[in-house]
Amino acid sequence: MLIVKKFGGSSVADKERIYNVARRCIEDYQKGHEVVVVLSAMGKTTDGLLAKAAEINPNASKRELDMLLVTGEQVSVALMAMAMQALGVSAISLNAHQVMMHTNSAYGVAKLQRIDTQRIRNELDAGKIVVVTGFQGVNRKDDMTTLGRGGSDTTAVAIAAALHADKCEIFTDVDGVYTADPRIVPNARKLPEVTYSEMLEFATLGAKVLHNRSVELAKKYGVELIVRSSLNHEEGTVVREGTKMEKMLVSGVAADENTARISLIGMKDEPGIAFKLFNTLAMHNINIDIILQSVGRDGTKDISFTVARTDLKDSIALIEENLNNFTATRYEYEEDVAKLSIIGAGMTSNPGVAARMFEALSNIGVNIKMISTSEIRITVLIDRADVTRAMRAVHDAFEMVSA
Repeated sequence: MLIVKKFGGSSVADKERIYNVARRCIEDYQKGHEVVVVLSAMGKTTDGLLAKAAEINPNASKRELDMLLVTGEQVSVALMAMAMQALGVSAISLNAHQVMMHTNSAYGVAKLQRIDTQRIRNELDAGKIVVVTGFQGVNRKDDMTTLGRGGSDTTAVAIAAALHADKCEIFTDVDGVYTADPRIVPNARKLPEVTYSEMLEFATLGAKVLHNRSVELAKKYGVELIVRSSLNHEEGTVVREGTKMEKMLVSGVAADENTARISLIGMKDEPGIAFKLFNTLAMHNINIDIILQSVGRDGTKDISFTVARTDLKDSIALIEENLNNFTATRYEYEEDVAKLSIIGAGMTSNPGVAARMFEALSNIGVNIKMISTSEIRITVLIDRADVTRAMRAVHDAFEMVSA
């Protein structure tokens, strides 16, 4: 059996945890399995490197930032291979260039295009545990790139897909996927199974268990994921196409505080204006989520939308530069907002789900600024200060009952 195991930064934060991970990987290796390990940078290493970069040059180019950030994972994999060797097991560390993880050239948010698996395969055939850097790749210029925060999950799933691995285990500091963040909602319950579609919504809407691009890849290539804790041996949550569990009306509640709202006022009510706006943002790798357009009156309309708060500065700069091109008279933005979402495949055949969510928020005096829906989720934009009590109220309103 070929197993890919991914461990996050908190799982390899110090010597004790590195050896803990090494022993867990060796357990499977000694059972006769082939093991590939994907690692993030240790602890808060990435944050520390970003802080150092800001001291030197607050406006550093994204290329140079990627050159700096990839060093964090290289430290992790080298130390892990050393630990495994110290425990008497043959292991080798490889970075993205040695494996050749090909990406596009979008520094900071690069996307994997293909992985050359021959080097990994050769090392596995030689009887070694292979420890690979997560989060990073190489573009056509041979420059190092990074995949964005949480990108090590994507690396692990991509390697699992390329190697046709039997399973891909994602180890974190929580022991699975919960109906809500248990640190915020004390009565949240762990889900034994969840579908790719539900997990993708969880990941996109603020649950920090899996990176959304890793779930997209897993769904595309049929890679079964298991979310587990690196700190214990509890059974985790299985993410797969179909689940055996009774379908829940609402599988969970998620919140994303990395959100900002932007509104363009007085735009011309004519074809092509919205395209100009959102195409300009897309060309600069800025993702848009909720979009609300007002009914056109007097030949004008307003458009409001949300972006990641980390993209707000770049978004505003583009809007100021192109305000006349977008035909807007002015713009507004708001940073102190958050997205609150309910997710569940059982919602599609049950009327009244939105009403129950809105009632729960109304009962505690939380105002809704924007609303967005899909087949399996309802998302509202609220004040960030209201997130904790809103999550608890909505979670209690549904109690994660079966459809």
